[in-house]
Amino acid sequence: MVTATLPAERAAAIHWETRQFSRSTAPVVSRVRTASTTVDGLLDEARARYQRISPRAAYQLVLYGRAVLVDIRPEAQRRAEGEVHPELRPVVLERNVLEWRLDPRSAARLPWVTDETRVLVLCQEGYASSLAAATLVRLGLTRATDVVGGLRAWREAGLPLAA
Repeated sequence: MVTATLPAERAAAIHWETRQFSRSTAPVVSRVRTASTTVDGLLDEARARYQRISPRAAYQLVLYGRAVLVDIRPEAQRRAEGEVHPELRPVVLERNVLEWRLDPRSAARLPWVTDETRVLVLCQEGYASSLAAATLVRLGLTRATDVVGGLRAWREAGLPLAA
């Protein structure tokens, strides 16, 4: 086996070049920690952005066409726990697409969405819907809110569910 040997001066140059390219050239990003909070703190902050609504008040608004009920629960949960009666025309928008479909300035928004649309967000128990409603308010839907207690409270109030 023949091994090639490099002159010492050339070997030093290659080593220097290798060192140059092995160093990270990415800028050092400062990792500034912001004050952390708990999920309860996030909920408190979210709910401070708007006035929440009871299931009965939500039903009245939807029944008379003054608001749109948006169910953000995943399909499996809707199948397992039930759905609002279809005569109330609930809009199903799973949580992962909510902002894109309801942002009045989004190219992916639903055609009926405007800054004035009154959106009532519904989840299973009223937690995820609080965070979602606060996000909608930040996007400019100032009349967005959520249903206190979610579908569970809707059911307990005896409001219409799908058969």
